[in-house]
Amino acid sequence: MAERVQQPPAKRLCCRPGFGATCRQGQRAAGAPCGGSAATQGESSRTQSPETLLDIAARKVAEKWPFQRVEERFERIPEPVQRRIVYWSFPRSEREICMYSSFNTGGEEIGSSGESSDETRLPFRRGIALLESGCVDNVLQVGFHLSGTVREPATSSEPELVCNVSVSFDRCKITSVTCSCGNKDIFYCAHVVALSLYRVRKPEQVKLRLPISETLFQMNRDQLQKFVQYLITVHHTEVLPTAQKLADEILSQNSEINQVHGAPDPTAGASVDDENCWHLDEEQVQEQVKLFLSQGGYHGSGKQLNLLFSKVREMLKMRDSNGARMLSLITEQFMGDPRLALWRQQGTTMTDKYRQLWDELGALWMCIVLNPHCKPEQKGFWLRQLRRWNGVDVCPLEDGNHGSELTNLTNALPQGPPGNPDSLTRPHRTVFTRAIEACDLHWQDPHLQHIITEDHYAYYCYHDNLNSSLFDARGWPLWHEHVPTACARVDALRSHGYPKEALRLAIAIINTLRRQQQKQLELFRTHKKELLHRGVTSITNLEGWVGHPLDPIGTLFSTLMEMGRSSEDGATLDLSGSLGSGRRTENPVISAQRFLEEGESFVALAVETALIGLGQQRVMPDGLYAQEKVCRNEEQLLARLQEVDLDDTLMKIFRKQATFFLEAGPYSGLGEILYRESVPMHTFAKYLFTSLLPHDAELAYRIALRAMRLPVLESTAPSGDLSRPHHIVSVVPNRYPRWFTLSHIESQQCELASTMLTAAKGDACKLQTVLETIQKNIHSSSHIFKLAQDAFKIATLMESLPDITLLKVSLELGLQVMRMTLSTLNWRRREMVRWLVTCATEVGVFALDSIMQSWFTLFTPTEATSVVASTVMSNSTIVRLHLDCHQQENLSNSARTLALQCAMKDPQNCALSALTLCEKDHIAFETAYQIVLDAAATGMNYTQLFTIARYMEHRGYPMRAYKLATLAMTHLNLSYNQDTHPAINDVLWACALSHSLGKNELAAVIPLVVKSVKCATVLSDILRRCTLTTPGMVALHSRRNSGKLMSLDKAPLRQLLDATIGAYINTTHSRLTHISPRHYSEFIEFLSKARETFLMAHDGHIQFTQFIDNLKQIYKGKKKLMMLVRERFG
Repeated sequence: MAERVQQPPAKRLCCRPGFGATCRQGQRAAGAPCGGSAATQGESSRTQSPETLLDIAARKVAEKWPFQRVEERFERIPEPVQRRIVYWSFPRSEREICMYSSFNTGGEEIGSSGESSDETRLPFRRGIALLESGCVDNVLQVGFHLSGTVREPATSSEPELVCNVSVSFDRCKITSVTCSCGNKDIFYCAHVVALSLYRVRKPEQVKLRLPISETLFQMNRDQLQKFVQYLITVHHTEVLPTAQKLADEILSQNSEINQVHGAPDPTAGASVDDENCWHLDEEQVQEQVKLFLSQGGYHGSGKQLNLLFSKVREMLKMRDSNGARMLSLITEQFMGDPRLALWRQQGTTMTDKYRQLWDELGALWMCIVLNPHCKPEQKGFWLRQLRRWNGVDVCPLEDGNHGSELTNLTNALPQGPPGNPDSLTRPHRTVFTRAIEACDLHWQDPHLQHIITEDHYAYYCYHDNLNSSLFDARGWPLWHEHVPTACARVDALRSHGYPKEALRLAIAIINTLRRQQQKQLELFRTHKKELLHRGVTSITNLEGWVGHPLDPIGTLFSTLMEMGRSSEDGATLDLSGSLGSGRRTENPVISAQRFLEEGESFVALAVETALIGLGQQRVMPDGLYAQEKVCRNEEQLLARLQEVDLDDTLMKIFRKQATFFLEAGPYSGLGEILYRESVPMHTFAKYLFTSLLPHDAELAYRIALRAMRLPVLESTAPSGDLSRPHHIVSVVPNRYPRWFTLSHIESQQCELASTMLTAAKGDACKLQTVLETIQKNIHSSSHIFKLAQDAFKIATLMESLPDITLLKVSLELGLQVMRMTLSTLNWRRREMVRWLVTCATEVGVFALDSIMQSWFTLFTPTEATSVVASTVMSNSTIVRLHLDCHQQENLSNSARTLALQCAMKDPQNCALSALTLCEKDHIAFETAYQIVLDAAATGMNYTQLFTIARYMEHRGYPMRAYKLATLAMTHLNLSYNQDTHPAINDVLWACALSHSLGKNELAAVIPLVVKSVKCATVLSDILRRCTLTTPGMVALHSRRNSGKLMSLDKAPLRQLLDATIGAYINTTHSRLTHISPRHYSEFIEFLSKARETFLMAHDGHIQFTQFIDNLKQIYKGKKKLMMLVRERFG
């Protein structure tokens, strides 16, 4: 904490009218030790000696009375009595000193050295180390003030440091601390700890003096003057100005100081009006919290804030009033966080961890206002504070983003006063709303008082209340209250150090939940036919207990498990605290059987409570944060349940609760009637399934199969018969946009199904049942695909033979995925298709044949040819299946048939694959080729036809390639400026193919080229290639042909030459329309290429000259360009 070097001002004025110096002289020997007289010191070592009445009385007075009241009550207090009161006024327990000097507290660390490097840095640990190494010296207690020096040994980086430490105390509490070390922190520094523990552990070595005012009363005038002058001389640089100022005021008759009777004494203890509490540096609390918040969750600030909250809980448990003070300071800083306004302005949500800190803040305030010994004025002060914070615009809402429309449930309680009607209709509930509502609650209900204060209340009151709902059939008390509110009482009792009372109330609540379950079961059985016939239900619990802001189930579970661990350690429980007395007792020892019936245990009760809460049918809350909290709390509770070893007793509870869940209708999340927007039970059911499976497999499967439901995704419109695999359709679910955690929920549903598949391996009947449930309830193709993959892995484990039944389940799920994703876009589709073929291969040849026979319901034509048929006909598949020649041929025929069907349905994408697959079967190959020819006129583009044509040439069918190439040319159109078109290479290849086949083929293709290609450079390239070799020069089988070169003056090359010259002329005019000077040089080069083509004609020179002259005339305005033309071409 921030230890201030300045001594705090005295709390009260001290004077002794009627007592002179003479009556005090000689009464006390100087330097008497803190323990009192020599006789007393000698007796203190004999532990068997009884305590004196003086010590007993002095200790009680020192704990409860401010010293001013003692002085006012008695006219004269003997010095021995004063000395014992002063002696006993210092704290005697190290626990509180530890609490105020470290985050990590607990009985195990008090008085012992730290073992970890982190613990040794705690102020409390360091203080112990300083004390044990003899670094505390000059310890002096003057009245209610302790001072001394603490030496910090030198280190390699720091010199030795000597700190002056002083501590004021009152009624066994340290009320202020001062240290010259200058450290700033929330908690006491190590030097304060060392001095305080010195006084606790070695009181007999501390010199004790009465308050300084008592000493001054014993001095005469000369002694007083000498005392003051020596004091000024020793500290003249510090106190001389102050001394002179005080002297001037005292000598002035009308000064303010002379109007007051007596003088302040910092060592005289507390006044009657002073609050008795431990010293807490409020400024440092605020600064530290502000610093942690400003770090935005980085550098471990979230952890530090959680530790501060834990410190508040620890203070509450010690019944330290600073708990509420500290929480108020923390809350003020949270409310002042500038990010709240920024997030509200931007419409963004706070981070999840920050949101959890606010939840803890609200829960702590709930504990504070429910303090059973809270005074009305205290509660009124807190209520005003809470209402002020609640009224701030940026105050976070309870559910994170959306306002809850729940009414004030606590105001509807029979024992509470009427609530504010405005709060019934208020749409938004903040994190403080529940604490504000809890201020209306009280503890005066007689039945409640009996429950929490009496162990045997059930036995002697039951028979007087046979017609009442206050007791169950066994005679145990019940407590009917809104369950989260009742559990908040339990949390408050635990938090304020009343574990025994918290346990009694927790057991009463659990018995109430048990009775409620029984009545719900009876009610449903009575109206079962009516409810099942109606088929719909309204939710029975608007507020679920798991994920609730007050965490009622978690509170009950923690309360019982703590007691369960204690009872396992021994036959008795150490439950400190007594609500009736309002104070802590030392070490009451209570038998566990006073709280339980024969055969019951706290652990069993805790497990049953958790099961009841998790199985409750409840509505999914609004808002992302609230929904995430439901999932998180459920997982946290299940994680704690998994730590419990399940014995026969717990198995009976599991069976009992599981049976109730199945039979309780709308009251259970696993009942026959499920509300559309109920929280799903997948995660909980998975835990129940794995727990019950070794003991009661039938019950385990009933639970898991029932839990697979997810009605929020069910389509209300009929969409086919979903119970039969072959009629599975792609369901487009009516997804509720407010279910923000739907993806997580669906993944949990998938995990439950996977767990069942794994467990059902080898059981064909159960596998079929699980398969049907998956097909009916899971609507996500990706999750079904994952299940199919899981089943495949389980079925093909290396250490055993494949489980054919599970393989078939895997294949069936894979087929469903294919149907669901056939007409939708899915980036994993190709992976799914490949996996399905692999799975079918593992199942056997009949499975492969089956998927090929029904390919049109599973695959696109492209997938069927490029993936399915290709894989089936691969060598690896044949080897894997160990097929003979006959089986290979049958499988290949099926694949070829599939390929031809796909080619007919989608020739554009499947024709080439079909040709490839049918190469080894002449009839099939001819059929595929005919399909291509039929589709070429209408259904295929030039790119596809050119590709197939090249394939034909590669396979040794040049005439078929030529025919397909000519068909492709009819679909092509190259404009004058497309000199980089991707089809140019195909055109050049087609012309080269025609030229190689002969003059007739070339003559047939050139008109097509002239019609389709308008690009001059492409045409000139074709023309040049045709003039270099003789047509048919490279004929079939590479035989030479000694023909003549074709003439450019005759068809067909004359037609091509004229088209090329025309293309150059048209392109030239097109370029000149929008030419810029930076393209002039490029244009001149283009004209040079054009001239080369012109000159190939017999009158080409004349044509080119006329062409240039026309250009000069038409474009004479482009003087610079025309000048360049004249320079190059004359």
